[in-house]
Amino acid sequence: MRVVFLAPIYPPEMIEYTRGLAEVGAQVYGVGDTPREALPARVKPYLHDYLQVPRIMDEEDVMDRVTAWLRGKSIDRVLANWEPLVILAARLRERWGMPGMSVDAVTGFRDKQLMKERVAAAGLRVPKSRRARTEKETRAAAEELGYPLIVKPIAGAGSADTYKCENAAELDETLVKMRGVGEASCEEYIEGEEFTFDTVSIAGKPAYENVAQYLPKPLEMRSLQWVSPVIITVRDMTQAKIQGGITLGRKVLTALGMGDGFTHMEWFLTPKGEAIFGEIGCRPGGAHIVDQMNYTSDIDLFREWARVAVHGRFEADARRKYNVGIVFKRALGEGRITRIDGLNEWLHMCGDSVVEEKLLRPGAPRRNWKHTLLSDGHVLVRHPDWATAHRMSFAAATDIRMFAG
Repeated sequence: MRVVFLAPIYPPEMIEYTRGLAEVGAQVYGVGDTPREALPARVKPYLHDYLQVPRIMDEEDVMDRVTAWLRGKSIDRVLANWEPLVILAARLRERWGMPGMSVDAVTGFRDKQLMKERVAAAGLRVPKSRRARTEKETRAAAEELGYPLIVKPIAGAGSADTYKCENAAELDETLVKMRGVGEASCEEYIEGEEFTFDTVSIAGKPAYENVAQYLPKPLEMRSLQWVSPVIITVRDMTQAKIQGGITLGRKVLTALGMGDGFTHMEWFLTPKGEAIFGEIGCRPGGAHIVDQMNYTSDIDLFREWARVAVHGRFEADARRKYNVGIVFKRALGEGRITRIDGLNEWLHMCGDSVVEEKLLRPGAPRRNWKHTLLSDGHVLVRHPDWATAHRMSFAAATDIRMFAG
């Protein structure tokens, strides 16, 4: 089985998907704009061959170069797990006449307005929304939909460039910040808790399902520097509270024509108990959520995704053993990390429940929290009891403090 895998080392977790493909027997032909000599040593054993292109985002150029590179070879799959490249992968599949999701289907997972229109056409509840290409259209959408209003890129990911506007003055400020965005989705603000619905699907049917809760909601995580974002996977998938979201998620996959592979959906649970669709991508979630899911069941979803993509089978025992919390920390101050308070005490309190501690150490430059949810590192903790996992996660959020200067 010969597989073209786009961007096999970026973002860095793509190395794990490359590994998974090789481990299930695929010959992996990587394509990226990193020079061959700069490829990390740990990815090289998993690549059968590699093509460096000038710009991985230049779809026409990449398609021509990859087609010429592989002329005379039989390719079985073209795959991408990074959001900006999923349409390029679909275009290559269509050009070469091979199996996989079509450009039209993938566009439904990429274009947020089209996505909501298709989900709503299936009779599912979505936020009211409008597409806007100009400031005039954005203001018209705001007048029609009312405040508070969410404004975000049509093809964005990870809450980047997403803003909540309470009134016209805040909308004016947002329009200045978004002048580099070509198209925006304007949608009603949904009050409620926010969850994920993650799957590894085969022909649109989940072979693996996961629900995680954002604490607080992603928009608040991205807006408030002092917040330590917390995400906790749910061990008990049978609890009544999340059944509406699971049912919604399965129907969304059907409505959008999902094929094989990862999906990452976000949905809202309102105070009245209604599950409302947020958005979805036909790719894995970022910010280590796949690692969380692996720790939840003690499995390797990087490999299981590859098995699904290559062989159409999911073989892991996915019984859920733990609730797994990840906590992202942000240092106070600017410059380099100077100290970490409370970490040793937290590690002692949680003991064997801690599965990862990857905080930046003193001397390391702090990261720009507005550009990455990963911030200045994270801790991961797990426990069979939800309340205990929740308590440990929030102890990390409040009691561990990082400083920079």
